Amino acid sequence: MSAKFEKQGKNNGEITFEIETDKIKEGLEKAFLKVKKDLTVPGFRKGKVSRQVFNRMYGEESLYEDALNILLPEAYEKALEEVKVSPVDQPDINIDSLEKDSTWVLKAKVTLQPEVELGDYKGLTVPKQSRRVTKKDVEDNLEAKRQQQAELVLKEDEAAVSGDTVIIDFEGKVDGVAFDGGKSENYTLELGSNSFIPGFEDQLVGHKAGEDVDVTVTFPEDYQAEDLRGKEAIFAVKVHEVKGKELPEMDDEFAKDVDEEVNTLEELQAKTKDQIKETKDAAAKEAIQDAAIELAVDNAKVDEIPNSMIEEDVHRQMDQYLANMQQQGIDTKMYFQLTGTSEDDLHKQFEEGAERRVKTNLVLEAIVAAEKIEPSEEEVSSEISNLAEQYGMEEDAVRSALSDDMVKHDIAIKKVVDELADSAVEEAKMKK
Repeated sequence: MSAKFEKQGKNNGEITFEIETDKIKEGLEKAFLKVKKDLTVPGFRKGKVSRQVFNRMYGEESLYEDALNILLPEAYEKALEEVKVSPVDQPDINIDSLEKDSTWVLKAKVTLQPEVELGDYKGLTVPKQSRRVTKKDVEDNLEAKRQQQAELVLKEDEAAVSGDTVIIDFEGKVDGVAFDGGKSENYTLELGSNSFIPGFEDQLVGHKAGEDVDVTVTFPEDYQAEDLRGKEAIFAVKVHEVKGKELPEMDDEFAKDVDEEVNTLEELQAKTKDQIKETKDAAAKEAIQDAAIELAVDNAKVDEIPNSMIEEDVHRQMDQYLANMQQQGIDTKMYFQLTGTSEDDLHKQFEEGAERRVKTNLVLEAIVAAEKIEPSEEEVSSEISNLAEQYGMEEDAVRSALSDDMVKHDIAIKKVVDELADSAVEEAKMKK
């Protein structure tokens, strides 16, 4: 088969390719077999008409459209291999010639991936990352664990303070009229949690169990219920109980309650320090990777990105987001109902940053090509094993869902990202 490519503009071009006569004959025969099974011709049983009779009655040209549809996918793929281009969306196919007893000639208008001219991407200077674990870091972490271990103890005749938990009945009214969602009984509220309208919790501080309190608040201008925005409301509140936190002593017993693998507070402190260090190391590595990628992309020159690539990225992000929602038991229709949004709103949300995401991927792929990174079969097998374990799937199921090329692409990108980060130079202050 003969094929040629002619570039037309930065990201567009036209492929001219042919379908040879021997292939056309195969396609016409397949098209005839497809058509004749439903064809009724006088003198023949249904589906039993011969090719000669069919051609005489209907003309061989009547099979051309079906034959072309049969032959086109393979012919187009072979043309792409021959001219060595990789379109980023579906081609616009036009017929140049469908002459009888001659090769068929077709033209495909295609949009191509933009060219990338790499700049510096190794040894880039990135901001210095802190990995130091301070004494305060450990203390704060253990105090948070201590707060989680706190028990609520009933305060018989003591006024509530911030941090206490109260059990209350309340009913709110605006201009003397009750409103939807403004009433509840035996409601548990932690004072200082800021889970209620601003000012509500503060006005319960200083009150004891058994007291009645009128709480006056003003709904925020951005409150979810439009009819209440900016309105003043008075809540009649009955305080049933006040409970204070009783914190455990920071000692060996506390340490063993928090972590069964330790026996002393000193061991827990050491283990906590190591855990914080791991977290900070991981955060530092991620920050260096992000900074290095950002600089590598800024240093590269990328031709205008086709809109089809941006749209593909937006829809991929949307699909992944909605799939994550489904894993949480929220289908697409329910998600839009709960959020009061639409598919167009979600599309607009992911449009932001789409061009940058596409550009970043193009630059990383260009670095893969420049570095001639080709993952081995062993690396592919290892990655599939990791994915199978991560998602609780059989390896065969992962292999059927992901092609080797897809897995190799992901491995290569990870290698590039690691290389950018490993070669980066950290500096306390970035040079202007």
